[in-house]
Amino acid sequence: MLAQLTLRQQLTDIPGESFEQLIHKLLSLRHPDFVPVRTHGNLGDMGADGLLLWDRVLWACYSPQTDDIARVKRKFASDLEKALVKRPDAFDIFRFAVNDLKGVHPELSVMMSEAQEKLRPRRVEHYGWHRLWNDVMRLDRIATEDLLGCELPVQDKTYGIGLTDLEALLARLGEQRRTSQPLAALPEVNKYKIEWNGLSGDVRGALIQGIGHSHLVEGYYAGLGAPDEADRVAQGFRVYYDQVRADTDDQDRLWAALQEYILGNAAPSLNSMYCAWIVIAHFFQRCDVFDVPPDGWIPGAVDRSAA
Repeated sequence: MLAQLTLRQQLTDIPGESFEQLIHKLLSLRHPDFVPVRTHGNLGDMGADGLLLWDRVLWACYSPQTDDIARVKRKFASDLEKALVKRPDAFDIFRFAVNDLKGVHPELSVMMSEAQEKLRPRRVEHYGWHRLWNDVMRLDRIATEDLLGCELPVQDKTYGIGLTDLEALLARLGEQRRTSQPLAALPEVNKYKIEWNGLSGDVRGALIQGIGHSHLVEGYYAGLGAPDEADRVAQGFRVYYDQVRADTDDQDRLWAALQEYILGNAAPSLNSMYCAWIVIAHFFQRCDVFDVPPDGWIPGAVDRSAA
């Protein structure tokens, strides 16, 4: 997607002050209670780059100019110490936004874990590329253009990959699906979830076919060595699903939108289409897309609208 590519390009080697301004603008567009804190004389910023007043979140932002983990660690420690000294009663969550498209450095992750143990019941959170992009996805087109400083084309364009984070997964599935037999006994999906969502016909068939190979997705994420990667991708799926769901309840359209989110809108090969079904089935089973029926609901016992 053009917006995603534009944002990633802007984040590459962006100076610290510009990164902070980007975060300020994004959060101001997303949250009416966000307070962008500026520096003032000898006061500085009093230990906060920004505040979410309603949720009591204190923000600290850093965009390292070099891959120097020692500087990142010093920045984290310094910002946290200032926040505790100068704003001890102003926050329950310390959120560290760092501009690193590659993810969290192992040493920083250890440092954040140690800080979390010391600060309980307060929370320490990392805010990186995936969470930033998920916030951008929640903006409307006008707000997104305002944030990125460029106009986004609204005409139909043909693109081959919808969600770039899934390119490696799709390539792996394309290879493994040909040699892996579908499970003889399908994994148990949340009971009656298919019926609750009214999935039938082609959509139901595609989902069932995808479920037969969805264990390949679990194996892929298990072998990444990044325990939260599946959760990050799932969060994006849920955000996009909710956006589409706000416009339509038609299950065929919802399924087609999720498939396009994965593959793009270029005509897919049969193998690519089947792989997309596997990915959707995986997140369906995780309950990241489509709704879970309420406890006690049985098909035919009560109308969904009354449940």
